[in-house]
Order: sequence, then structure tokens, then C-alpha cells
Amino acid sequence: MTMNAEALFAKITSLSAERMAEVEDFVDFIRQRESDSVIVRAAASASAASFAAVWNNPEDDAYDAL
Repeated sequence: MTMNAEALFAKITSLSAERMAEVEDFVDFIRQRESDSVIVRAAASASAASFAAVWNNPEDDAYDAL
């Protein structure tokens, strides 16, 4: 289902004030979750080179197949 911003806005503005507050909280939650995901991926990417020597060793090769 494709919805444009105007149709979504119309639906939201037809809600009660309490429901609009819930929608706002949910949107904030989604935005925060996306932001958190970006930060986690960036941290993992930045640390990968540092851990490469630890992770890539013959003793741990058995775990690569899991």
C-alpha cells in the first residue's frame, strides 16, 4: 500500500489529541531506532579493523563455519 504524506497527514489530523500524541511518540521511537542502528553499524565498522587480528586466527577457524 503506497501512501503519500498528505494522505497520512489527513489521517493523523482526524485523530483525537491523545491518539495524535501516541502517533508522535511512535514516530519519535522509529526515528530513534533508525538513528541507533546507524550508530551501531558505524561503531562496528570502525572497530572491525582493530579486531581483525583477533578474529582472524587459525584457532577460531572452526567458528567461521557456524
